Amino acid sequence: MRQKSGGTIQMPVGLLLTISIIAVSFAAIFVKWSDAPATILSMYRMYLACLLLFPIVWVKREQFFKLSSKDWLFLTVAGVFLGLHFALWFGSLKLTTVASSTIILSLQPIVALIGGFLFFKEKASKLIILPIGISVVGVIMVGWGDFGYGSSAAMIGNLLSFLSVIAVVAYLLVGQSKVKNISHWIYSFCVFLFAGVALTIFNLVFSIPMVGYDAREWGIFVLLAIVPTIAHVIFNFLLKYVNTTTISMSILGEPVGATLLAVILLGEQVLLFQIVGGVIVLLGVFLFLQQQKKADRVRKRVEAEKNITA
Repeated sequence: MRQKSGGTIQMPVGLLLTISIIAVSFAAIFVKWSDAPATILSMYRMYLACLLLFPIVWVKREQFFKLSSKDWLFLTVAGVFLGLHFALWFGSLKLTTVASSTIILSLQPIVALIGGFLFFKEKASKLIILPIGISVVGVIMVGWGDFGYGSSAAMIGNLLSFLSVIAVVAYLLVGQSKVKNISHWIYSFCVFLFAGVALTIFNLVFSIPMVGYDAREWGIFVLLAIVPTIAHVIFNFLLKYVNTTTISMSILGEPVGATLLAVILLGEQVLLFQIVGGVIVLLGVFLFLQQQKKADRVRKRVEAEKNITA
């Protein structure tokens, strides 16, 4: 509940988080339904997402003229990494199960921590090593389950999912300094557009057909652009009412939601061994986020004490 001028407003945070988790979980299902190449799915998702943002961006169009050449460079690089992320992840879903692909994708906050340390020298508590180790064990179990199926394609799919995590973390690391100074809408529109352009160039170079898809495929393109985007809009809105850690923890529901949808809608089967591994991964990421939350509280308290003594 939040107090607003003019009275008390009940904010159904739990309901909105549930809706957003269901919405984002459908992304993997849409990819599985489609017969289009991963880079085509990714490209049209980006372009259609730009169309959705265009009315808002048009109102804020004067902000484009405030961007420096360095800003444009960072936006371009970030867009390329975002396009690479979607191409790799969608490619992963073409080869492995929804469960395996989305579970590995949930390692994003841990990979982000490692990237922050390597490139920005961001320090982390030693206690974080334990949840990272737990998650790695879980990922090995998920991957070993696919190996048990005797499917080399599934193993390649798992590898592509992990590479997509590295790509999205690179996207976030490149953009983290710029997104603070640029309107969120302008930033999103630009990186979506540049991701689409990068994917278009890739499709042209490798002669991947960009036209000739039937109405069903175009319906999937549209759904892929709209439904998961709704989830991210809700997440951004809820940041006014809950902290980032709450949002991060709720996103851990995506592998669970996507796996359940895959079992119901796609008839996918998941080994018990992989289910256990998936639970271990989520446990490790959950503990990781808890440690990060504690570390943030300690850092804020130390900064507050320094300000008082100063």
